[in-house]
Order: sequence, then structure tokens, then C-alpha cells
Amino acid sequence: MSTHAPQAAQAVTLPTTLDEAVAALTAMPAAVPVAGGTDLMASVNSGQLRPTALVGLGKISEIRGWQYQDGHALLGAGLTHARMGRPDFAALIPALAASARAAGPPHIRNAGTLGGNIASAAPTGDSLPVLAALEATLIIAGQGGARREIPVSHLLAGMDMLRAGELIGYVRVPLLHAPQVFLKATGRTGPGRAVASVALVLDPGRRGVRCAVGAIAPMALRPLEAEQWVAQLIDWDNNRALVPEALEAFGEYVAAACIPDPAPDEDGSVPSLPPAVLHLRRTVAALARRALGRALS
Repeated sequence: MSTHAPQAAQAVTLPTTLDEAVAALTAMPAAVPVAGGTDLMASVNSGQLRPTALVGLGKISEIRGWQYQDGHALLGAGLTHARMGRPDFAALIPALAASARAAGPPHIRNAGTLGGNIASAAPTGDSLPVLAALEATLIIAGQGGARREIPVSHLLAGMDMLRAGELIGYVRVPLLHAPQVFLKATGRTGPGRAVASVALVLDPGRRGVRCAVGAIAPMALRPLEAEQWVAQLIDWDNNRALVPEALEAFGEYVAAACIPDPAPDEDGSVPSLPPAVLHLRRTVAALARRALGRALS
């Protein structure tokens, strides 16, 4: 705990298995689970949160690695950004590795975890648009050894919430063995919070393009019509060729879908977007265009 926090937690439990952690949360409903603590401690130091008990997840070795399972990678929720940024992981899921390397300065990457990024659900979470574009699913651990699986997008959209005593145990990600890209724009030089981010993955098996835009809304946005439109223009049988004009149009299509024009006034005129919003839309268009261009190159 930081010296800035006027009151430390009264109880700290350090389970060594996922089921022990669930049991501890069930026994102490007011307890807060903590892995890297990067978001938790910011809330504590700002006075927004005063946990009476903590359940530390750092000793649960089963959620700190990954394994292969039926064409998917089963990622432990305790994987740190630093670990996901290494070359062996980058060869597995390049876009997620890129987002992990962009997650902030070294001390944040060394402590912050994949599960924490999802559970915090901050709009600027770098892994979230990647997981949305990959159509990842979560394996939730519950009482009595129960496990259930939900799409990560359902949790982020509030369609399916964690229940009392539940924890994110694993993230299941399909292994596409195809190009995927993560790009983000920040408000300052060097690692920082995203102003906008774009994750884009190609799915040659289904001849599809999946794109997600992060940081500009409470959750990552999927411009589905833009995905379907550009997928039909790609020559999948000829080195995934695409004319430059379509690449430019894709960026504009994504940006307009995620940051639409204002509704018309009563007289039928369409008001202009504020300059800051217009700049953000141009940023999203540029990121989407570059992401697709890199994936196809």
C-alpha cells in the first residue's frame, strides 16, 4: 500500500489456487481481488476506494502462463504485460503483444495483468480492443469449482457481469496464424494513455477482417459494416491485394461509424462536429487505414 493511503486494508489473504481465491471472496464479500494493483492503488491513493480486505492473486501460478487448447491459446488472467510483450508471446498473438508493450512505462508493464486490464474495463485499456477484435472469451471461476465462459465483449458491455465470488481465470483467444496489428495515438511523446487505438486482425479462413477501436468510448467499438465492406474488396486469392482507394475509404468508414455526424437540426441542416471531435475522427481514420495497410502488406 502507498504511504499516501491514510488507511491500510484490515485483512490480506494470499491464496495459491484459483478455487482458494474464489472461496476467500465468497467468505469475505467486501474483499477486493488484487493482482498487479496498478488500477487499484490509483483508486486507493485518490480516496475513491477504501478496501477493508484484499485477496491477493499473485501466488496463483496456474493463471500466470498459457497453454494451447483446440486451436486456441488459453491465457492465464495473471499474465503481466511485460510477459506478453516478449518475442515468444508475440509470435503467438502479435496484436496482444503489441498492446502489452504499449501499456505504459516498465513498472506498469511489470505489474499490470491481463485479467486486471479486463476487470478494470478502463476505456483506455490497451488490450481491450485487441481482445474484442480477436473475439476472445473469458473463463470465469465460480464457487465449488464451477467454470463458465462468456465473450469478453459481453462483460465489457455490461451484458453479463461477474457474480459474487467470481473471478476471471483465463482468456481464450483463437490462434488465427494471420497478420494482426495494434496501433494507438497518445496525447504526449512516449508511453501514455491512448487518445484512440485500433486493433485489426485478418481471418483468411473466413475471409474476414475484424477491427476494434478503443479509448474513444466506454468500451471498444466494432465497426461491423466497415469490416464486411472491405473484406469483400480484398483479393484473398492474390496476396490479399486491395486498391489504395479502398484502403483510404476503409479508414473513413471506420471513423464515421465510431464517431458519427451529429443528428440534423429541425431545418434539415447538419451541424459541424466540434474541432476536437473532428480531430479525433481523423485520428481514428488514420489509425484504421494504417492498421489495415500493415496487415495486408
